[in-house]
Amino acid sequence: MFGYYLDLALRSLRRNKALTVLMVLAIALGIGASMTTLTVLHVLSGDPLPGRSGSLYYPQIDPRDDSGQMPGKEPPTQVTLADGLNLLHAKRADRQALMTGGYVPVQSDSAVVDPFYVEARFTTADFFPMFGAPFRYGRGWNAFDDETRARDVVINGELNGRLFGGADSVGRTLRIADTRFRIVGVLDDWAPNPHFYDLNTGSFGRTEQVFVPLQTAMGLKLERHGSNDCWGKGAGGVGRIYPGESCVWLQFWAQLDSAVKVAAYEQFLVHYSQEQKALGRFVRPPNVRLRNVMQWLAHEKVVPDDVRLQTGLAFGFLLVCLVNTMGLMLAKFMRRAADLGVRRALGASKRSLFAQLLVESGVVGIVGGVGGLLLAGLGLWAVRQRPSSYAALAHLDGSMLLVTFALALGSTLVAGMLPAWRACQVPPALQLKSN
Repeated sequence: MFGYYLDLALRSLRRNKALTVLMVLAIALGIGASMTTLTVLHVLSGDPLPGRSGSLYYPQIDPRDDSGQMPGKEPPTQVTLADGLNLLHAKRADRQALMTGGYVPVQSDSAVVDPFYVEARFTTADFFPMFGAPFRYGRGWNAFDDETRARDVVINGELNGRLFGGADSVGRTLRIADTRFRIVGVLDDWAPNPHFYDLNTGSFGRTEQVFVPLQTAMGLKLERHGSNDCWGKGAGGVGRIYPGESCVWLQFWAQLDSAVKVAAYEQFLVHYSQEQKALGRFVRPPNVRLRNVMQWLAHEKVVPDDVRLQTGLAFGFLLVCLVNTMGLMLAKFMRRAADLGVRRALGASKRSLFAQLLVESGVVGIVGGVGGLLLAGLGLWAVRQRPSSYAALAHLDGSMLLVTFALALGSTLVAGMLPAWRACQVPPALQLKSN
């Protein structure tokens, strides 16, 4: 029966090509605009580590003095060096990592080109297994290497291709700021977006090419790249290159594999704050937070407000297009009242006529969806030309492709229900008498 309804729908659409083009165009414009903005929103609000983000937490404590104290105020979004090392050495989580961003000059020993600067990450050993960073060659360093300030380095695949032609470079030497490092691992393609583990260096489009043990970087005074917040007499710390004791400037992440461990770790943060206050380091009462990856991204409002606004406006435009399509369908179906009346008189039920008209609406939706997909592709290309940090991420993936056709078909069927129902209510006797 569906094949018969489809044949009738195609015949009807061909009879009035101008009206058909108007309906398809209205749907295509609405779908194209809404899917462009929805795809951008989908990319920006996606889970950067599917399957892992629920067990990764960002602890916050409050080591600041009492200047400008406000009840209920959020603690700092970073930690001091002393607190970061204390939390790291406490080992109360399944894994933990302390880190900051850097910007360093690199050059291979055999390179004939001048050194060039790349993004770096100064971190600790658990960074790689905790975040599931995949290795193409080699491995990361271990906790002993952290403590002994080993001259080990992990590089990403892009830098490995640029310096070593993509070959296995494990064991070779890389010069970082005139210091020789031994390459122990090469990462495979890995660039989580958003850049959740350090939003201070940018939320999107950040890819570190060099990973160095944190204490090694501090000992060599490698150039740091990131933000800091100081209070009291906060000033330069290690060789006046890094922030001082009364400054928060490092990120700390903990892996907690169960709800029980999460609750226990939160209590540990409270007890740690109380202990530090008793020692005279902390002034304020315990003020802690413990959010997982997605909660942290939501708290930091990583998705720009203008993207949410544009998405809302685009779906408003889609609604206008659907209303216009509904009006065009109503006019088209009511013009066929005589044909529908004859079918009713020959024994067709209201249900069969309603199904026939919905199939016709569905055909319009599918064709409009194809047009909307082309327009969405054009819209995403335009987004990628913008100077925004997230512009390069605007691509239509498989899931959004399915959403495009589902939205086009579903919205068109909904828009066609009222015109189809109205057309089916016309008494057949009235149409036969008028003819």
